[in-house]
Amino acid sequence: MSTTLNLALIQTDLYWEDPISNRKMFEEKIEGIPDDVDLIVLPEMFTTGFTMKPEKILLPESKGTLDWMKKIAQESNTALIGSIVFQESGKFFNRLFFASPNGTVAAYDKKHTFTLAGEDEVYEAGREKLIFEYKGFKICPMICYDLRFPVWSRNLEDYDVLIYVANWPSKRINAWDTLLKARAIENMAYCVGVNRTGTDGLDYEYPGHSGVYDVLGEPLAFSENEEILYATLNKEHVTSTRKQLRFLEDRDNFSLIG
Repeated sequence: MSTTLNLALIQTDLYWEDPISNRKMFEEKIEGIPDDVDLIVLPEMFTTGFTMKPEKILLPESKGTLDWMKKIAQESNTALIGSIVFQESGKFFNRLFFASPNGTVAAYDKKHTFTLAGEDEVYEAGREKLIFEYKGFKICPMICYDLRFPVWSRNLEDYDVLIYVANWPSKRINAWDTLLKARAIENMAYCVGVNRTGTDGLDYEYPGHSGVYDVLGEPLAFSENEEILYATLNKEHVTSTRKQLRFLEDRDNFSLIG
């Protein structure tokens, strides 16, 4: 069983509503990532930007991007995770995919659609939390606005890593920074947040601020620039800190309804 997990976080500008250009751009960036990286984390809606016009994205692009993720994961022997506009049965989803090198795929639909932008009117909300295991780590992925809802992310499953992929704008970036750190501390888990940079097709600016925080909320990586960030997670840090500080043993027991 692995005791470390090497991450690469791709913090970049995105081509607006242009899956082909974005896939090409990410493929070029991924080619330069070292072979010892275990997991590459991409932003929210990494092939389009945060569009509220999912009907403009051709239906084949949904499966095409998923196939691309599986192909890159297998060829690079590195897992990929990120969310895309996904169309299924006539409905649209902000769907996150985890694609592993062995060909397996896990999916999560964004639970908290962003009402301020009208996301709730065009995308179906998810209902199921996703926890999966990879390289000896239990991982819980979420999407952007989910970060504001601590009950949804509460560590009832003893996961080791919490991942948020996002398009989080400059005007509210202090909340992003603060809540990523808080989610790490309260859940006694590594917290990883990947945001985009640049300006989207609606003139919203994104400042990066991708980061990785350890179980105690200490930063392992942080950047405001367009670049690839690297961090190594250590399973012993999680187990030893939880053994010493048994805060999770005092957590409230509850279940979500609806």
